[in-house]
Amino acid sequence: MSNEPITLTAGDAEATVLPGNGGRIGGLRIGGTELLRQGERYGCFPMVPWCGRIRDGRFSDGAVVHQMPLNSPPHAIHGTARDAAWRTARVTADEAVLTYDLTDPWPYTGRVTQVIALAEDALTLTMSVETYESSFPAQIGWHPWFNRTLDGTGVEIAFDPAWQEERGDDHLPTGNRVEPKPGPWDDCFGMPDGVDVTLTWWGRLELKVASPEQWVVVYDEQEAAVCVEPQTGPPNGLNTLPRLVTPLEPLEATATWAWRRL
Repeated sequence: MSNEPITLTAGDAEATVLPGNGGRIGGLRIGGTELLRQGERYGCFPMVPWCGRIRDGRFSDGAVVHQMPLNSPPHAIHGTARDAAWRTARVTADEAVLTYDLTDPWPYTGRVTQVIALAEDALTLTMSVETYESSFPAQIGWHPWFNRTLDGTGVEIAFDPAWQEERGDDHLPTGNRVEPKPGPWDDCFGMPDGVDVTLTWWGRLELKVASPEQWVVVYDEQEAAVCVEPQTGPPNGLNTLPRLVTPLEPLEATATWAWRRL
């Protein structure tokens, strides 16, 4: 199938999926109100085969060191799939299934499958990475840009993490876990019982970002948008906390955005 834009609908919810632009969600409208920041780089993109920054763009797999392009010097950031065209495998009125085959500069072969399912009150994202050849470390996550204001109402972020990853001057976790600090943030937090973050635009909408994963990056240093990014490990996790994709065991993750009107 082609990689033309896809429109999903459920009740008064409408999502635009852009397979040709990194497999991202280009827009999510609830009753005509756009929740996601608009623009080619924004919306919500999948982070795969890694999340956040890799120190100096290098990661080790056993004794082998691999170098990724430094797309956020001096580091590599957010994986390779967001810069690629994905293929549309299946579409219904409220669900799209996209695939992306890992290729250069990523040194391993594998297939990423992303399912985007829309309901009247929620959007569910599921992603898996599988291989039939060499095992390799990988991460999965999503990077949504939620509009800071909806119809003139600013957002409030509420969550209760168990810890915050101490951030070094190089923007990467130092390995120390500290008490969560007040924002603004460009930081990774640990939520051992699963990601649970609530965005509230008082008088307009409440949106809960939830995932069984234990890591979330919250970024609210920009005026236009805030980001709540569930992921399978911390930034630089290919080096510090690798999750292996093997021929017998794919890497899988899911996240849900559920909303209600206020």
